[in-house]
Formats: sequence, structure tokens, C-alpha cells
Amino acid sequence: MRILVAGGAGFIGSHLCDRLLAEQHQVLVVDNLVTGRLDNISHLRSNPAFELIEHDICEPLPAIGPVDYVCNLASPASPIDYMAQPVDTLMVGAAGTKNLLDLAREQQAPFLLTSTSESYGDPEEHPQKETYWGRVNPVGPRSCYDEAKRFAEALTMAYHRHHDVNTRIARIFNTYGPRMKLRDGRVVPAFLDQALAGQPLTVFGDGSQTRSFCYVSDLVDGLFRLMWTNERLPVNLGNPNEMTILEFAELLQAKLGHEGDIQFMPLPEDDPKQRQPDITKARELLGWEPKVSLDMGLTDTIEHFRTQEVTFQPKL
Repeated sequence: MRILVAGGAGFIGSHLCDRLLAEQHQVLVVDNLVTGRLDNISHLRSNPAFELIEHDICEPLPAIGPVDYVCNLASPASPIDYMAQPVDTLMVGAAGTKNLLDLAREQQAPFLLTSTSESYGDPEEHPQKETYWGRVNPVGPRSCYDEAKRFAEALTMAYHRHHDVNTRIARIFNTYGPRMKLRDGRVVPAFLDQALAGQPLTVFGDGSQTRSFCYVSDLVDGLFRLMWTNERLPVNLGNPNEMTILEFAELLQAKLGHEGDIQFMPLPEDDPKQRQPDITKARELLGWEPKVSLDMGLTDTIEHFRTQEVTFQPKL
């Protein structure tokens, strides 16, 4: 197949490109490189089955020829990025998703939307099932990302119901691994950035809020399996092993031999207190669950980050 991957120069998008090429598909990446990076796909540029078009999907798509599948992974995903670009984040969820759905409709191609656990907001249900409608502040500082993804889900279902587009929706929970940016705002790169620079680890609130960390190869395997199903409603993809942020900070300190302090800062507005996926549906539908342990995944991630520029300056 010739598969279009919007946002294919991003963290997860580039790993999906690796998997699709390994499965002998052709890959066309469309990315405006606002948050994606050429470094993420530099190893693919010489592959004759790989193409890159630098383009903003919020604008009319250029002539790209026939495609057999459309994957939408285009969006700022880190708090630093989407809070710096709130309007662009909303537009890529709205206009960008519509342009890609129109392409899928015209070419009669299946469509995959990568949504997010942020669709659940600060949840009152724990763990979160796909049937939970969420608890989201529509006018809060995180709303540009949360509502962009929720709208993209609604638009995807509208195209399925009213235009018979063959769609799938993945709700991605916290994912980490090589190719994340150090200054990302999410907990894994933020802690590693600080630890590798010898700085205190910044924990927001009292650290009792929870997250569940999924290694990127496991996440991509879930996406790949979902692509070939006929499931139209959202499917959670993430690691159900939950831990507090403070526990995670202490784990990283022990793993790195980091002797710095843990510095507590005020909790950001609307920061979710709990985040844990119920992956029953993914287990039953896809035969999928995470396989990479947190220890093994962090080892690979740390090795990658040691080669990256450290943004925090060590104390003298």
C-alpha cells in the first residue's frame, strides 16, 4: 500500500513510518515541521519507498497521487508546544482533520485518527474506558489541545456515519521513547533533561497524580493492529501500569544515580489527577497489550537522550 502519514516527522509518527516501511508499504509523509523534526526521519530519506512533502494540512492538500490509507498523527502534542500555538493546534484538529478526511473520502481509503487520553480530561472514572465521556474544561489553558482532539473524533465519526468513510480512532495514553524532544513539557523528557543536567527534578503538586507510561514500540504495534480492523469507535492504547509522578521521579533517580533534590512546584491548572487506560477492548479486539517493561524502555530512552542537547544548565 501507499500510506500517507500526516505528522510523520513527529515522535510517534516517525516510529509508525519505520513500522510501515518494515511491513513493505510505501510511506508518504506530509508534515509542516513546526513540531516534527527532519532528524526523526533522516534515516528514511534514502529509502525509495519513502517520500516527504513539507506542507501544512490546514491548507488545501497538494497533488499527491493515489493513496491507499490515510493516517492522521498531525498535531502539537506537548504542553509547551500546544500552549505556545493554541490557534494552530485547534486548526490542525479541525481544518487539518477535515482535509485529510476529504482525501480519504475521495480516494476511498481507510482513515486512522490518533486521538488522546486528554479527551477524558481530569477524569472522574478510573481507569478510563472508551465509553467514558470525559470531564474537560472547554475554556481552560489546555482546551486548545483537548477540544481539538475531541472535535477531530466527532468529525471522524461524522464522516463515517454520513459519508461512509472507513475510519478508526486511537486514544493514545502517555507514550515515551527515543525521538521525544528533551524540552517537551511531558514528564519523561522533562525529568530526564533535568537529571542528565544534574538539576533537581520538578514535581508539580505533591506528586500524587498518576500516569501510565507506554513505550513507543508497543504503542506503534497497537496502532498498526488497529489499522486493519473494522472498529469505528475509539480504542484506548496505553500501558495500564499506573504510578504516581513522585514514584516515577524516585525511580528515575535510582536508575540514573541522580543525587539531586526533588523540587515541588504548584500544580498547573486542569492537570489530570489520574491517568490509567482500561485496555480490555484492545486486548480483545487486537490481541494487544504492552510488552516492554518500564525499566527496559527507560534504558533505551536514556541512551538516546544522552546524545541530545541538554537544555538545563548544571549548577556551578
